[in-house]
Amino acid sequence: MQQLEEARLGKLGQSRNYYLLLGVVFGGYLIFGISENMKGPALPRMQDDFRLEEWQLGLLLAFNSIGFLLACSFAGGVIRRIGLRTALLLSFGFMAASGWLIGSAPGFALFAAAFFFLYLWNGLLEIALAVLSAKLFTRNTGFMMNLSHFFYGLSSTAAPLAATALMGWDPGGGALGWRGMYAVLLALCVLPMLPSLLSKFPREEGEPGQERVTWRGFAKDKIAWCVVVMLSCGVTAEMAAGGWLVNFLERAYGWDNARASWMLSSFFFCFMAARLVLGPLTDRFGFVRSVIAFAGFSGLCTCTGVLLGEPGAALLALAGAGIAPVYPTVMAFLARRYPVGTEAAITFTVTTIGILGVAGNFLIGAATDVFGFRAGYFMIGVNAFACAAAGGLLYRWLRREGRVI
Repeated sequence: MQQLEEARLGKLGQSRNYYLLLGVVFGGYLIFGISENMKGPALPRMQDDFRLEEWQLGLLLAFNSIGFLLACSFAGGVIRRIGLRTALLLSFGFMAASGWLIGSAPGFALFAAAFFFLYLWNGLLEIALAVLSAKLFTRNTGFMMNLSHFFYGLSSTAAPLAATALMGWDPGGGALGWRGMYAVLLALCVLPMLPSLLSKFPREEGEPGQERVTWRGFAKDKIAWCVVVMLSCGVTAEMAAGGWLVNFLERAYGWDNARASWMLSSFFFCFMAARLVLGPLTDRFGFVRSVIAFAGFSGLCTCTGVLLGEPGAALLALAGAGIAPVYPTVMAFLARRYPVGTEAAITFTVTTIGILGVAGNFLIGAATDVFGFRAGYFMIGVNAFACAAAGGLLYRWLRREGRVI
């Protein structure tokens, strides 16, 4: 009887710990979505306050990718040395502090530095959450990865509306503006720290004799580089849409901030719903084939929406349904193909896409500055098509190996 009771308590403890870890992952992605997409409605206000040119705005957005790049270059080593728990706690804490730094920056230089600081820790959070998800979700990997990122889409849908409402909120001493909005919303980063403190984090396990993936070995794999190109194009399309859609609608079509923010929220609603509904299909249809189909659909919606002009604006929101499953599905692919040394595979991939992401964001800003807003936004659709094309090449190589995932 005592052994049965101990076994029952052990299962209860494992179940409790699993749900705590789910709280870390789901709560982490909720915070991640807020921190990434609160900037959309604020960008025109920032641009006006600091009197920025379009290329400077593109450079500011490139700081997202630069922060990710630097964070990813040391994220794997940091996680191995201090552990996932500490890495997550540091990320949440410093992201909350960055809200105050952004809100109090008096000039563009300090503001850009504070923005960089936010995305540096945002990058570490992204890697830590991806590694934790890969270790936690060993079954139905595609579905669970997409479900985790569904919470990113959920908060991304609400973030533009919450940012718009908070910027106009008057607590008694004048409207908060974009500065106060950043301080308030980023203070929410402290919430996922509680389940992080209470849970026991999983250790890496693999098959006996299975070789650990290293950066050097990964860099020699042509499959790895194809994944990098595929994901970098997909991430550029995803991030650029979140960053440029409000500005595009306001500047190109003369929409007011509230209407443009609603369209951005519609983009993220499609984004969120796709990860919830289409996630289970990725395990059945195959990870690579799913990426090809979804990215191609997103590129078609974006480019057609731009060509149609203002009547096609709804297609720009619908494009979110296609681009949404790309990132979590590629993470599921990496977890399945590289079960040992997953953090090395993820950090290498995200580091290299960070480099390409800097170039992608800057080119979109430069195209907007030289050729106009429509040409710049059209480049986002081109990136989605490039993601699908790289996926087609990857599928061909994997089929030759007989290892299609």
